[in-house]
Amino acid sequence: MYIINLEYKKEISEVEKKLEEHIKFLDEYYNKGIFICSGKKVPRTGGIIIAKINCKEDLEIIIKKDPFYINGIADYKIIEFVPSKYKEGFEKFL
Repeated sequence: MYIINLEYKKEISEVEKKLEEHIKFLDEYYNKGIFICSGKKVPRTGGIIIAKINCKEDLEIIIKKDPFYINGIADYKIIEFVPSKYKEGFEKFL
């Protein structure tokens, strides 16, 4: 499992211009069962995506398809983690 930490490099006005395309990108990988949850950070300096995928290199390929990446809107930090404790029912995401 991975946490993808996005940090905006451009003004929010630039983020907003590509937001619809970014949401379509997210939807594609939700539909494939790779993205589990995502959202904006508070304050709005970027976002977080939680992904279930076995290979970091495959995740890096996916990230390069994000309009935010393509248009230089955000930097991405990938953090791998292995859940060892979780709420009952969450195991379906593991």
